Amino acid sequence: MHGLLVQRHLPTPEAQALLALVREIARDELAPRAAAAEEAGQFPADMLALLGSTGLLGLPYPEEYGGGGQPYEVYLQVLEELAGAWATVALSVSVHGLSCVPVARFGTQRQRQDWLPALLAGERLGAYALSEPQAGSDAAALATRAERDGPGYRVTGAKAWITHGGVADVYATMVRTGPAGPRGISCLLIPAGSEGLTVGAPERKMGFTGSPTAGLSFDSVPVPEDHRVGAEGEGFRIAMAALDLGRLGIAAVAVGLAQAALEEAVSYAGRREAFGRPVIDFQGLQFELADMAAGIAAARALYLDAARRRDRGEPFATHAAMAKLVATDTAMAVTTAAVGVLGGYGYVRDFPVERYLREAKVLQIVEGTNQIQRVVVGRALRVAGRDLPGG
Repeated sequence: MHGLLVQRHLPTPEAQALLALVREIARDELAPRAAAAEEAGQFPADMLALLGSTGLLGLPYPEEYGGGGQPYEVYLQVLEELAGAWATVALSVSVHGLSCVPVARFGTQRQRQDWLPALLAGERLGAYALSEPQAGSDAAALATRAERDGPGYRVTGAKAWITHGGVADVYATMVRTGPAGPRGISCLLIPAGSEGLTVGAPERKMGFTGSPTAGLSFDSVPVPEDHRVGAEGEGFRIAMAALDLGRLGIAAVAVGLAQAALEEAVSYAGRREAFGRPVIDFQGLQFELADMAAGIAAARALYLDAARRRDRGEPFATHAAMAKLVATDTAMAVTTAAVGVLGGYGYVRDFPVERYLREAKVLQIVEGTNQIQRVVVGRALRVAGRDLPGG
């Protein structure tokens, strides 16, 4: 990404070297393949293996398990750089990281030793299975059930809209082990290939065609008790803790996608001539590009603020929701504007902005729709308002 448009402020020389490596991989390995792979619907398994071998899949996780020990402030900027080259890869890194959160934060020492090294090295790919056909935004209403079977469980039900469905090696799955509501939910790690687990046909999406999304069906799937993360009934808290971090990941991906669209628009406007001069010289277009750049900078500042709160150990859930809301709405606005800047060329697949626009849309939906983000922020304001004079 061009230095004039993106000024990075990294906390350490190590982080600066890390970002330089990421830019090199993004430029040389990801960007040249993105358009053709998305056109063909090819999942970039080899690129994820490359990122795993270079340590980029486990950046925010402890070094003792093979992670990078980096703050979220750095990790999210890595995601942004990856998204600017190939958004599917960045999304996969974010979702894979999301699937690691339950074990990393709530698992036993033995579970961390058993699961994290292979996941963080990219030897095993993770997925996060929360949503169901009738329980998307209302996650506490999930119905997939885990019944006791001797020392373990038998899982029956269905999940929907699972990123990495069919290519993941393990699914961090939220199931019902108790009564209705959030307190009856638990988290199980269910390996791919488990008896009774089947994966539906990939969804035919308008964007992120290189990232498989599919439903899961559980027909009395056996799961050992030591595959449960946390206590029974703790699953909803685990799921929400993971989503808080996942929302930051999606915010960073959205900013990277928007940045790529802006840079394509600026480049095109500098080359395209009308009435004897480049169209970027016209004030009307300059103003539109300026609004795009300002929106991206604001979204970036918001996700970095939330990440730094997390890194300091402060509450950040509301700020993560705001970052996800603003960043993905900004990505939708910027990619739409970029198509307009390119005119007819923006609408054809010879230029990448039409793909950016299609990809931006789903970012407003995943990891909690933006309507849900507004609910999260609104509830926080309602609570805060009670402490104000007259509240």
